[in-house]
Amino acid sequence: MTTQVKHYIDGQFTLGEGQQQISVTNPANNEVIATINAATVNEVEFAIASAKKAFTTWKEVPVSERARVMFRYQHLLKAHHDEIATILAQETGKTFEDAKGDVWRGIEVAEHACNIASLIMGETVENVARSIDTYSYTQPLGVCAGITPFNFPAMIPLWMFPLAIACGNTFVLKPSEQDPMTPQRLVELFEEAGAPKGVLQLIHGDKTAVDVLLTHEDIKAISFVGSVGVGQYIYKTGTDNLKRVQAFAGAKNHCVVMPDANKQQVINNLVGASVGAAGQRCMALSVAVFVGEAKKWIPELRDAIAKVRPGVWDDKEAAYGPVISPAAKERVLKLIAQGKEEGAECLLDGSDFTVEGFEKGNWVGPTMFTNVTTEMSIYKEEIFGPVLCCMESETLEEAIEIVNASPYGNGTSIFTASGAAARKYQHNIEVGQVGINVPIPVPLPFFSFTGWKGSFYGDQHAYGKQAVRFYTETKTITARWFESDISEAEHHAPNMTIALK
Repeated sequence: MTTQVKHYIDGQFTLGEGQQQISVTNPANNEVIATINAATVNEVEFAIASAKKAFTTWKEVPVSERARVMFRYQHLLKAHHDEIATILAQETGKTFEDAKGDVWRGIEVAEHACNIASLIMGETVENVARSIDTYSYTQPLGVCAGITPFNFPAMIPLWMFPLAIACGNTFVLKPSEQDPMTPQRLVELFEEAGAPKGVLQLIHGDKTAVDVLLTHEDIKAISFVGSVGVGQYIYKTGTDNLKRVQAFAGAKNHCVVMPDANKQQVINNLVGASVGAAGQRCMALSVAVFVGEAKKWIPELRDAIAKVRPGVWDDKEAAYGPVISPAAKERVLKLIAQGKEEGAECLLDGSDFTVEGFEKGNWVGPTMFTNVTTEMSIYKEEIFGPVLCCMESETLEEAIEIVNASPYGNGTSIFTASGAAARKYQHNIEVGQVGINVPIPVPLPFFSFTGWKGSFYGDQHAYGKQAVRFYTETKTITARWFESDISEAEHHAPNMTIALK
């Protein structure tokens, strides 16, 4: 029996009136598990209007009360953690452990939103001039929107709407149509946490819904995570319509391996960071650059990756699940074939991998290439599959040149026992998030997710202090009060002094 996914508009869950039906499939067997009636233009506009109306009252709610909603929400998320992870695993194909990680990283941002009072504090300077004081307030923008991808259907929506709403905004969420049941459950729990009607809206659909959000005059800010092409479209269209936009796009993350590193730690970390989650994460390590004698470890790395076994979500021995769709699988297999044709050596080929009993699933086995060059398709394109490309360099300086020449700048790591090498790398590398003996350096929510270059379009990044700045405006007040007015008041109203006390 399939589930009918619901929108959440104006405080009501509804199947919607759209005639276009979208099927949601289980990536492990491609059977339909849910359907969506794609939102109509009128339904998206109604959601925006409802959010605009709710903003007039929500922005006046004391910050302590907004924080209490977030406290209740993070409590509910924790109480339903495994339930949300089960839904997520079934519609994305992720293993249960991976799904739980997805949910927990989102909960951490909801926890951070509970601290909103201190995050939105303004600044004050007394006597900027004689008897003149200046101080600032942080105020919300209005209606904000989020457009989120398939690969983290819990974490990435939770990057967005809790902080935006805690800041005093209202929010319209448009998640990926490929796994919409997880976001629906997140919204159900937000309603249960006591969020007022209209503060959060949930719409499901395709480009039609997205374009309404990008062009509607009442949307003040857009948050997006997804592919490069769509990210560029979101950023250009949104800014052309005079909106704030933060658009997180593609990546090609490099790991530099120095010969003085701990070999076993390098191998263990590279296995999970490269093929874990089927490579479907923007922080996956998809390129390993071996410096000097470290190249001798490549055969052992190949043997370790060869032991990785994909499987269905509730298989406790499975390391990762299928890719999200047949189209995604076809794209990964095409790039693997191109890698072979262009001269890379395929040490491990997962093109023909299947799981017994789930032969119709979107399976790609762990794959590894060596002799990869920067001109090859498998290097230049984000594969978004369980594929690791290995390169070699003679020096750290050469490795840094390779990484910095990439058009992307999302994440990178270096494995080394040398503090000097680590310092040189972190200082000279042109990438926003750097790990030192850490394979996937995603910051915790009190920092911000800071991709650079072609991995991000915008100015302020996700979560942390930068997200608070993105979702708010600063109002600065300069005030002068004349002492002569106090004397005048005292002369005409002797009890004023008592009242002032």
